[in-house]
Amino acid sequence: MKVILAGYNLDHETIRAFKAAHPGAENLTPETICAAYARISRDSRPVNELRALALSEVEKARQSNQNIVFEMGHSSIAEHAVFNIDILDVSRLIVEEIEKSRLCSYTEKSQRYILLKDDFVLPAEIKRAGLEEAFVRIIREQNRFYHDLYERLKPYVFEKHRELAVDQANRSTLEGWAKEDARYIISLATMTQLGMTLNARNLELMLRRLAAHPLAEAWEFSRKLYGTTKDIAPSLVRYTEATDYDRLTRQALKEKTEELIIKWGKEQGARGKGGEDTPSGYDQDYPCDESRCDARRQVALLYATPEADEKILASLIHSSSHIPMAQCLDIVSLLGGEEKRDFLKTAFRYMKPYDPALREFEHVDLQFELTVSASCFAQLKRHRMATITCQDYDPTLGVTIPPAISEIGMERQFMEIIARTEETYNRIKKAAPLAAGYILTNAHRKRIAMKINGRELYHIARIRADRHAQWDIRETAQSMLTLGKEVMPLTLILAMGKDSFPPLYDRLFPGESS
Repeated sequence: MKVILAGYNLDHETIRAFKAAHPGAENLTPETICAAYARISRDSRPVNELRALALSEVEKARQSNQNIVFEMGHSSIAEHAVFNIDILDVSRLIVEEIEKSRLCSYTEKSQRYILLKDDFVLPAEIKRAGLEEAFVRIIREQNRFYHDLYERLKPYVFEKHRELAVDQANRSTLEGWAKEDARYIISLATMTQLGMTLNARNLELMLRRLAAHPLAEAWEFSRKLYGTTKDIAPSLVRYTEATDYDRLTRQALKEKTEELIIKWGKEQGARGKGGEDTPSGYDQDYPCDESRCDARRQVALLYATPEADEKILASLIHSSSHIPMAQCLDIVSLLGGEEKRDFLKTAFRYMKPYDPALREFEHVDLQFELTVSASCFAQLKRHRMATITCQDYDPTLGVTIPPAISEIGMERQFMEIIARTEETYNRIKKAAPLAAGYILTNAHRKRIAMKINGRELYHIARIRADRHAQWDIRETAQSMLTLGKEVMPLTLILAMGKDSFPPLYDRLFPGESS
């Protein structure tokens, strides 16, 4: 056996300095590794020799990449080239579009830990609509109130948690709690920064998708991202322009959906069920089964794999045997409740709070509809193994007000700014509808549909249902868990926050914890 280090990422300034000192160094490109790996399937020489060959023949390596990636369609070769990208001075709103690319890695400036300045993006659409003055006025009012809130929340948090405040080591944490609640009043136009790591295949997909986005900020980001990377791996990134598929599909779906909603509204009216006053259907109240919704109707379980516990048990038997899945299901059908529980406990007996659930838990799914604030969604969207689709932010869904803001008596002022924000939103929506979302705050909500498998719900629970998690997403995660455990109690028997894992494990396995 041999394990050889083929390469690793370096800071661009280091590479640039080396190139300046060695003008002939043309092989400082990830394309050579891609070319070498592409040849593995058809060349019997050791891969380290193939890398050496590609390094000595950079142009041939590039031509090979172009043939394999673009002519033969083996795009996975481009995944061996990786870029680290600094992204500065972008809005929180456009970051949501950037981070829709699930197979990339992101680390974003946290509004929970950093006291924000008053910098924000002024969208081109707002300027063209002649609403710059109204937009800036509300943003500045939001930002002033943000700082006022923080100054009021900070002493309140320290007083409320006096036992923690005694220790200076907790000061940053307590200040962070004040910042994270104050941020609910700032807009989605607020500037942020992030570090992004992605491979060349996902780079190309991101360039194309954002080039097709209707917002000017997305176009600008796509152009600048391409300009930054185009000379590094030209043989791996080719199709960067928006296609008709990228540009037109979503709009066509919206138009078709509107037609169906109107038709549905008319049919409801004809049946005497109302609908005449709301032909678009957007303001209809869709009741959900009370047993599948949390008390505030912000989390609804729409679907769960039928007989999920039995399917997980069968999957565990299947991967531990040589028998067909059908026979595994038959075996499970013969087990009693306690026998099923005892068998499943085997999968958890040696689990620690940091261990992921076994891959077999990916065989069952749950689909939720969540109504969440922008602050909550900023954290939820980071769970990239989930399937998340979203509606636009919608002021009619109300806002999420941090309890601490009410407790310090500033809810009225908070809602006054929300009201003025929404007045400006309605003005912008008439003149520049695509840019209206910039003015909305972190408190505003939208509906999302989220499909996750059992294993991913374990991961979400460990991080987001933990007592250290931010309160908004912690409540959402806990509601998801409560509903999930109703339909798959055995599968999710150890799904909880990290802080709750030890006592629950001890109850499940008395005397076995180390």
